[in-house]
Formats: sequence, structure tokens, C-alpha cells
Amino acid sequence: MRNVYTVAQVNSYIKNMFTQDFMLKSIYVKGEVSNCRYHSSGHIYFTLKDDKGIITCVMFAGSRAGLAFKLEEGQMVVVGGSIDVYERDGKYQLYARQITLDGAGMLYEKFEALKRELEEMGMFAHEYKRPIPRYIKTLGVVTAPTGAAVRDIINITKRRNPYVQIILYPAIVQGEQAPQSIVNGIHALERAGVDVMIVGRGGGSIEDLWAFNERIVAQAVFDCQVPVISAVGHETDTTIIDFVSDLRAPTPSAAAELAVYEYDELEWRLEEFQHALERSITKSIGRQKDKLEKYMLRARYLDPLGRIRERRGYCIELEERLSALIKAKLEDSRHKMAIYAERLKGLSPLEKLSQGYAFAENENGLVINSVKNVKVGDKLRIYVKNGTITARAEEIREENIYGG
Repeated sequence: MRNVYTVAQVNSYIKNMFTQDFMLKSIYVKGEVSNCRYHSSGHIYFTLKDDKGIITCVMFAGSRAGLAFKLEEGQMVVVGGSIDVYERDGKYQLYARQITLDGAGMLYEKFEALKRELEEMGMFAHEYKRPIPRYIKTLGVVTAPTGAAVRDIINITKRRNPYVQIILYPAIVQGEQAPQSIVNGIHALERAGVDVMIVGRGGGSIEDLWAFNERIVAQAVFDCQVPVISAVGHETDTTIIDFVSDLRAPTPSAAAELAVYEYDELEWRLEEFQHALERSITKSIGRQKDKLEKYMLRARYLDPLGRIRERRGYCIELEERLSALIKAKLEDSRHKMAIYAERLKGLSPLEKLSQGYAFAENENGLVINSVKNVKVGDKLRIYVKNGTITARAEEIREENIYGG
């Protein structure tokens, strides 16, 4: 009797066969991406194809960490994962755990992975960047001894400053030996004591420039005690050492312009500085002269002899003012005295005598101003205007001559 199986049993049996196959548990498949669809759940559904076949693929949301770029139609990729059967539909498919671009794309993935790692290590941090010296005497160059890059660096350096010495380390810049050769050049120029170093080459594909994306080259640039300018390829080319170096130049020519100061401009600046310094000194001398004159005036004012002369002049002024006041006081007193003299003159007995009046006194010198002071027979002395008269009282008669 024949054995009859259900569809589910057959799908389960096939799934079990896939599960027991060790190769299918971890496999890498290369092909072109087609029918790529990002689901709202986060899963990615796509198909890998080549000229002879196709395979259905899925990358679950939990495996998206294995995808460092946006998956798009037409990309050549290498998908790593396992092949298993989806029992419900009875179809097998590739369950992707990681996806990398094929060829140049793989190099790009490697570039991005190393870039993230070195950035996390802090090798790109601004704090580690050394300033490029403004005025250098020696320029170190790590590049191929032939080619446009070294010619451009030499020509521009000589044009800008013919006194700068160029020390070239002829490095291999492409191929398997290139990374170690570049590292040796960096160490050699560092030991030579150059002021600044240019590390680079001319343009090319990502494969041609790959030596400058190697870890050992990045580490050598980071550890170098001499400031390093990276100058790899053209302006659009980017390498790992561009992030590690102290300064990135878009081209080797630009690197030479950044590293070497222009001698003619320096001479012009020095002349400008000289003129500015002379003007500043002249202004400063003028200001100091003004201050000195002020200090001299102040010193003359504060000089003891000057103070004495000033006080002496002040005393003389006070003396003149005092003399004037005394003179005015004397004049005023003299005027008042004249007035008082005139008043006294009117009260003077002599003045009365000159007017025809006379006065008498007894022989004892008492003034006779009343008949009661005289007795008959008393001897009297009578004063008149021009002399005295001696007389004797013969008769005394009391009268009221004022009519009172």
C-alpha cells in the first residue's frame, strides 16, 4: 500500500533536511538586488538574481544592524545568512543577517566600518588636532617620487617661498606595500624634525587610494608629533587619514599653499607692521611729552621755592592791602579829628576870649562863676584875649542877667 503524506508533512520534512545541512546554516550569496521592498514592520524583502537564476530573500528588523547602507534596486551585494523553508508556502528563501556591497562597494563598507571604529576611539576629535605652523623652514612630503602631486607641491612651494627646504620621502602609494611604505615615510620625516608634513598622492579610484584607508597609516598619522596635512586625490575624494590628520587639503597643490606662507606677502606685512610701529611710537612719544610738560608744570607748582615765592607774593599783597586799609583808616580818623577839633574850637575858653569874653579867678585859682564866690576886697585875676588883669573887688551886686 502506498504512503500518502499531507502537504504540511512534506514541507516539514523538507525543512528538516534544510536544517540538517550545515552549509545552508551559514552561507554567502552574491547577486543583484531586485524587487526590494521595505515593510512598515521594519523587515526588508528582496530578490537576488544573476543571469541564471533568482532567490527570494528577507532581512528581519532585528538583523538590520548588519546593513550599513540603504538597499536599492540594481546593487551588486553579498548576502550572508541561512537558507531555510517557509513551511506554510513550501518555499525556501535566504534569511539575511548581513549585507555588503560587492567590489568597490565592499571597500566602501570596510571604509565606513573603520571610520566608525576610529571615530569611537576619539582619533577624529578636534582636541587632538595640532595647529599648522604659520612660518616654516622645512616641509616634509610623503608621496610618490614621480607624478603630478610631487611636482605641484614643489612648484607651488618654490613660488610662494623659495627659502623653504623640501624633504621628500619617496613612498609607494599604491599596492600591497603602500601602507607600510607610507608609515615608514611618516616616521622618517618625523625623526628628521620637519616643521610640517604633507602626506598624499594624486587622484584615482577607491582601490588606488586604499592605502590611505588602512589602519596602520591612520595610526601613524595620529601618533605623529609633527603636524600632518592630508592631500589624497581630488577635492571629492575622502580617505581615513583626512579625518585623522591635523588638516585636510582638497588637493596636493592646496596642501602646499596651506603649509607654505607666501614670502612676498610676509615682506609686505613686515613693512606694514614697521610703519604701524613707527606711527605708534611717534604717538606714544607725543603723549609722553605732553605728560612730561604737565608734570613739569605741576612740579613747578609744587616746588618749595615756588611755594615760598607764591607765599611771599601773597604776603606782599596782604601788606599792601593792610597799608591801604591803615591809610584809609588814618584818613578817616584824621577827618573825624578835624571835625572834633572844629567842635572843640567852638567850646575853647581862649576862643571865647578872642570874641570879647573874659573870665576871672581868685588868688587861689578858683574860677569866679558866681558873685557868691567873691567878697569885697578879694584880689582877682581877669583873663582877656591878649593877657591878664589883676583887680580887687570893691562892690558886689547880685543880678539875674538872663531875665529868669
